Amino acid sequence: MFGYVFKRSLQSLVAVAGLLVLVFFLSRLTGDPAYLYLPLDSTEAQRQAFNELHGFDDPLYIQFGRYLADLLHFDFGTALSRNRPAMEVALEAFPETLKLAAIAMTLSLVLAIVVGALAATKPGGIFDRLATTISLAGASAPDFWVAIVAILFFSVSLGLLPTSGTGTPLHWIMPIGVLMLRPFGLLTQVVRGSMMGVLTSPYIKTAQAKGVRRTKIVFVHALRNALLPVITVAGDLAASLINGAVVVETIFGWPGIGKLMIDAIVRRDFALVQATVLITAIAIFFLNIVIDLVYAALDPRIRHQTA
Repeated sequence: MFGYVFKRSLQSLVAVAGLLVLVFFLSRLTGDPAYLYLPLDSTEAQRQAFNELHGFDDPLYIQFGRYLADLLHFDFGTALSRNRPAMEVALEAFPETLKLAAIAMTLSLVLAIVVGALAATKPGGIFDRLATTISLAGASAPDFWVAIVAILFFSVSLGLLPTSGTGTPLHWIMPIGVLMLRPFGLLTQVVRGSMMGVLTSPYIKTAQAKGVRRTKIVFVHALRNALLPVITVAGDLAASLINGAVVVETIFGWPGIGKLMIDAIVRRDFALVQATVLITAIAIFFLNIVIDLVYAALDPRIRHQTA
């Protein structure tokens, strides 16, 4: 198992390095930061002095070499928009995204397991049809559209919830609800399909013949063996939640790393863009390794090969 973790970590390191190279050069295509950070009536000499001060006047290959040298000393640059170390700013925002994604994913998984398992017990029934309709609608609805409609309905029309920001439990309801919708829809379908296959297994029929309670058969015997594909899909969705929180955080003004990344791109804050992408990439790669280990722990038949 240690060999597998080492191999995956090495692969992730190579992928992160490639991503940083790509982000470094693509971020420079957004334009000259001097036009954003200096007054509109600034002279060409002032813009040249600004670029010289921050090293933006050097050729790209020199800037990239300097960036790599700084990385070796764990120096990720200074955020121009905050006048603070870029990594420090990114690390302050990341826990907000992590909390939002963790709560949304946990609630989605629990609700999907319950709803999907109950729907599988009576395929074609009223509850099954209702659960299928809601889950498919949730999986198909775009996050940005749901977020805007939620603000118009719950905040503007009814005045029940705040439109954006943080501070009270009410501020959490809409961001979590919007983030939950797609994972809940997809996981419900996965749980339902997996449970329908397991419930027709011979050992389930044997348990029924022995008089085992229906709830124990569904939520203990069947669910235990139906969880493997659910764990795989849940891992992919959890990674996408961290990465996809950009839209939700931007619409609801949530002070997470997704909104910080968008702000950094708009402001041409190259160091902050690179720091936010690095943290997000590391979190996603780490989560994928953890999911693989959990999957192996749940199914002893799986043996990861390091070769």
